[in-house]
Amino acid sequence: MQSKQLQPNIYHNPQNMKLQRLFLATLLLLCVACNTESDIERLNSQALEEYNIPVRPGYEGRNPYWNEFATKFTYAPAFDFKEVEGAEHYLYTVTPKDGNGEESWTMQADKPYLSLTPIWQQIEVGYVTLKVEAMQADKAIATAGERTFFRDFPFKAPYHGAIRGYRESALLALLHIHNMRPMQSWETAQTPDMSYQLNTYPCKIIGSTISLEVLLAKLCPELKDDALLIAENAARFLIAESRAEGDPLAFFPPTYYGNYITSGAARNKGKTMTMEALTAANAFLDLYDLTQKQEYYDRAINITNTYARLQAEDGSLPIKMDFATGEPVNEVKALLHPLLDHLQRLEQQYGVTDYAEMLTKAEQWMQQHTLSSFDMTGQFEDGTVLGLKPYENLTNCTAAPYATYLLGKSDTSKQELSDAIDLIRFSEDQFVFWDTIYKHHGIKIYHTPCVMEQYKYMMPIDHSACNVANAWLSLYEETGDELALMKAKALIDNITILQNANTGMIPTFWRNFFTGEDWINCTLLSIQTLLRMEEIEIE
Repeated sequence: MQSKQLQPNIYHNPQNMKLQRLFLATLLLLCVACNTESDIERLNSQALEEYNIPVRPGYEGRNPYWNEFATKFTYAPAFDFKEVEGAEHYLYTVTPKDGNGEESWTMQADKPYLSLTPIWQQIEVGYVTLKVEAMQADKAIATAGERTFFRDFPFKAPYHGAIRGYRESALLALLHIHNMRPMQSWETAQTPDMSYQLNTYPCKIIGSTISLEVLLAKLCPELKDDALLIAENAARFLIAESRAEGDPLAFFPPTYYGNYITSGAARNKGKTMTMEALTAANAFLDLYDLTQKQEYYDRAINITNTYARLQAEDGSLPIKMDFATGEPVNEVKALLHPLLDHLQRLEQQYGVTDYAEMLTKAEQWMQQHTLSSFDMTGQFEDGTVLGLKPYENLTNCTAAPYATYLLGKSDTSKQELSDAIDLIRFSEDQFVFWDTIYKHHGIKIYHTPCVMEQYKYMMPIDHSACNVANAWLSLYEETGDELALMKAKALIDNITILQNANTGMIPTFWRNFFTGEDWINCTLLSIQTLLRMEEIEIE
């Protein structure tokens, strides 16, 4: 605003300079608010437009229909309904599940398996039933298919903003974990305090313990000595429990330890989840970065070498193995995104190119099997994949990190960018809840926005929220997509809201009336994500 547009007695009178500055500041804030509101409306409209585009529908021919077991959709779905002989066209009718008949949404199409794009934005949020009828003229001759699902809430900003700075939130969470009694016990012990029963998963939990303490040592120099003592004692435990050099699984720490949770189940006794050792390998790299002790770097490299020996010619690795013999427990193959992340780190951070062939083979296997089927089946150490049908237990925990890997490559191709976007859209479609309906008791049981973990455990988890948020942050950094940034921020801001203001604890489970032990590995990813968000905002 130029000075001539202001009243002279305000602008030129020295006694009113304070009032003039206040006026200008207020005007600036109003302008910023207007621009922000305009930007939000624009991005909300962009989100609605994108929701009209189905996620990898089977009729495109790139992959089969993947949504047989899906129960909710944010993007316009398409279902594998078969054509009916003699049909001239098909009538799609969507009605509220309660069947009150007050409203319905219809469309016609030449095929019964197309997406609901033409009417998707008209359908109200809630449980609905889709019926596709084969028609001759105006008469229905058969039902091609029927499906009930939840038409989910779209993204609609603004959401609650962060209630404290991202770095402050991260530090509070770090201090909370550091001060836990089971964590403090590492200062004098080289075995885990099993009062924290999740220590039954050494690679995942004790590996994360190391990484957390390394991070604390970097961010809080006054606690470096204590943090380093904890980290190194935890590392010595993993090393002591690892398979010996020359064994089939040489240098691998165990997936299971002790007799808690599912580690006591017969199916897990003496077994190991193949991808789990990578958490330990990355923890050793973190410890090397802090201490520059060669033994930790060498330990990580030796674990990587074992993966190289285990990799089949087609690039695959078994999901589960006998910890002593290295024999596969079943025919199921591991999804390789954790290995891809690890090899990417070795190359980008340390300049290690020795595993280029291994990386290429792993990439090709993921592209030829996971992307071609679009089957993001969950592979968790406390569950089982046995007896599952394809697509029966899909998860964001494969799709979103895989997308982050593709976007983190130094030379992401157009096809990889497209695949990454599809993986992110799938994760949002199936697992992100931007809002939730009130239950019969008049409350919302989920702390939205949130992200569910997997079909077999539709529980909002902070780790899952971070999986998807990080994929969106990577998409923003790769493409400048402001909507991706805003979606990521909404999830990350909710971490600060749900964080216990007194203790700094970030809850693992984002649901009312649910008490469960907080997973250290989940807290680690929340902390890392908060710090990443801070860096992006500073830039």
